[in-house]
Amino acid sequence: MLSANIQAGSSTRGYHDYVARSWSHVLPAGNKRGSLDTIAQLAGAHDIVGLNESDPGSLRSGFTNQTHYLAQRGGFDYWSHQPNRRVGGVASSANGLLSRLEPREVSDHSLPGRISGRGVLVARFGDGDDALTIAVAHLSLGATSRASQLSFIAELLHDHPHAVLMGDFNCSIDRPEMQELFRRTRLQPPDGNVPTFPSWRPQRAIDHILVGDGLKYSGAKALPAAQSDHLALSLDLDVPDHALR
Repeated sequence: MLSANIQAGSSTRGYHDYVARSWSHVLPAGNKRGSLDTIAQLAGAHDIVGLNESDPGSLRSGFTNQTHYLAQRGGFDYWSHQPNRRVGGVASSANGLLSRLEPREVSDHSLPGRISGRGVLVARFGDGDDALTIAVAHLSLGATSRASQLSFIAELLHDHPHAVLMGDFNCSIDRPEMQELFRRTRLQPPDGNVPTFPSWRPQRAIDHILVGDGLKYSGAKALPAAQSDHLALSLDLDVPDHALR
């Protein structure tokens, strides 16, 4: 599985690009289509992919639903997206899910926070309490808002042994709000930190794939997501057959 903040296909190769290339975050310019094709190739090597900052079809993406585009280019039969933020009326952002497995149910939830516009996308594969549950979220920068968002997510996932929560958390595992998440759910801290930000000199582990205690995983690694400012995070997940039935 893969978790990737794709920065809407924009290119950031250093902190200076946040200013020098700021136009690319609101205008349909730059080689966004080429970046998406590169990300689709990466995504296509995985069975389940969670996306952050995937444009659902605004001016800056040329009105292309980027999650749908990646599903088509990556060969995924199933996809879903959760538009959650608009920027200046010309850009929009979404959480997305690509899957080779058919989900039984997909639900969208708005997350609390000082500034509205964050959400969590939840997909269930299989039936009953043992079903595989995948949640994709992009959390706030502020610790107070992030704590309330993680508290909301904990209510959704609190007793699921086969839950996976992935996305851009904007914080490291050792933060108090993360420790509270682990206390209230069956999600487990990762075995080690994998730095993902900034992509050109990764120093901070702020993108995570958190796995429930009923699942096993291996091979966690960071991979380039075209020229996004985040590296993508990949791992191999061992899912019991009964969790998918």
